[in-house]
Amino acid sequence: MNNHQNHILDTVYQVILARKANPADNSYTASLMKKGLDTILKKVGEEATELVIAGKGGERDEIVYETADLFFHILVLLGFHDIPPENVYAELRRRFGTSGIDEKNSRTS
Repeated sequence: MNNHQNHILDTVYQVILARKANPADNSYTASLMKKGLDTILKKVGEEATELVIAGKGGERDEIVYETADLFFHILVLLGFHDIPPENVYAELRRRFGTSGIDEKNSRTS
């Protein structure tokens, strides 16, 4: 994956880490970090559900909007655990070219 494709995710992740390290009262990200893992996980679940509903509805703009919300909250979860997005990119690169069935079987065996 070239840098242009993942640049915005990396940039957002860096802002999330900055909000985690230096929380501001008016920061949504800082408030999520302060509330803790259960709140972050709840938001990931809510956003995933909203994306499923948008996907079912088929409205392109809504799908894009909800995907962005889900990506953001996933980045917050990664930031909570200090996992850089590059780790996810590396996992996707590792899987690229492997059939989905073979990849899934490799995780269960």
